[in-house]
Amino acid sequence: MKKTNKDQRDAIDLSTVNVFALFRKYFIPTLLGMVSISAVTVVDGIFVGHGVGSDGIAAINICCPALMLLTGIGLMIGAGSSVVAALHLSQNKEKAARINVTQAMALATIAALIPTLIVLIFPTQVSLWLGSSQNLLPMVKDYLIWFAPAWMFQLWTAIGLFAIRLDGKPKLAMFCSLVSALLNVVLDWLFIFPFGWGVMGAAFATAISVAVGGIIAMVYLLFYARHLRLYPVKLSRKSLQLSLRNLGYQCRIGSSALLGEATLAVLIFVGNYVFMKYLGDDGVGAFGIACYYTPFVFMVGNAIAQSAQPIISFNYGLNLWPRVHQTRRIALCTAVLCGAVVTAAFSFFPEGLVGLFIPLDTNAADIAVKGFPYFSSAFVFFVMNITIIGYYQSLEKMKPAITFSLLRGCIFLVPAFLLLPSFLGDAGIWLALGLSELLTLICALSYSLSVNQQTSANQQTSAKNP
Repeated sequence: MKKTNKDQRDAIDLSTVNVFALFRKYFIPTLLGMVSISAVTVVDGIFVGHGVGSDGIAAINICCPALMLLTGIGLMIGAGSSVVAALHLSQNKEKAARINVTQAMALATIAALIPTLIVLIFPTQVSLWLGSSQNLLPMVKDYLIWFAPAWMFQLWTAIGLFAIRLDGKPKLAMFCSLVSALLNVVLDWLFIFPFGWGVMGAAFATAISVAVGGIIAMVYLLFYARHLRLYPVKLSRKSLQLSLRNLGYQCRIGSSALLGEATLAVLIFVGNYVFMKYLGDDGVGAFGIACYYTPFVFMVGNAIAQSAQPIISFNYGLNLWPRVHQTRRIALCTAVLCGAVVTAAFSFFPEGLVGLFIPLDTNAADIAVKGFPYFSSAFVFFVMNITIIGYYQSLEKMKPAITFSLLRGCIFLVPAFLLLPSFLGDAGIWLALGLSELLTLICALSYSLSVNQQTSANQQTSAKNP
């Protein structure tokens, strides 16, 4: 395909352009897109809280673990396919890169259709499996039934944004996210307040907005992509076997992204249990508000990791290690800065953040206002860990990426939640996430230091023995 002059002007050369300029060009639109995705969750909570009540928030919260798992699957496939495609592009294997992205979109379609059919056929059973009470069952079913048909588009969006950024169009990826988020805000208000559709309206609004984002991503990859336009895949037995092998490899590379979403699911599940035990329903309500904001922090870390990923993977494929290391330094500095900003917001303005959801004269609000500064102590470490895991994922080093994901998502987090309240009281519950993230960061930095020392020793040995 012949490139036009405009294509050449718009192209992003990942191997020669200044690394800081490259990262900035990716990061700003990616951050705006990611934050807009998180804003959808918060707007849902605010509208449902004021338009339906606490039962509506509880019903949606019951659905959250399943939705997080689905989002994690999309991030896993998208991150894995993006890393592999970037390596192929660095070696001028454009056809192979296109095939990888096509395989990823096909897998996402199948992965979404199966749970969608299960929900539509067995809505009551699925709602009860997720932990719904009989009182909340009608609203949980409404939310699942009206949102499930959009799950395919949700995965298309998750994978498509990776591919669009890698194709040199980070602003288009941002546009796709922003359009979806703004549409959701408008439809949420329309369906919940004027139409009075309650939880069903929130689900329908989210489904429509997600579908629009997924269609934009798919249309671009089908007709307008510069390097990663979807490629017709053969359906022979050998081709299918190769596709399954490639998809397995992509999923292994992106598995840490799935574990990242699983971390949030574990945080909510275990946190609800501990807050209920020590602070009762009001404690769970306070923690629920914190959980609405946590995806913002997660998406900030994701934006940093995903902005660095194409630069790292492409230059890794060319063996340009100075550019790889420079990108890592820039990403980590950005993580520290962003984490500090969010920590400051939670520490100095907790009343404003809590007041968006519930009146400040309630016991739940008082618990949240007092707890937010403790909770925010985790955010610098939280964002740094996501960035570090993304770095190893970009280098196809899955053992450290998966190990650090497990440490922060389960091995350190669950004991911290269960043990800290015994020593520190109520503050210990809020500090559990911070301790888990700090211990994970210490392990990650120790591993990086040992690898650097080993590399230096090997280089010195090679110099002595040419």
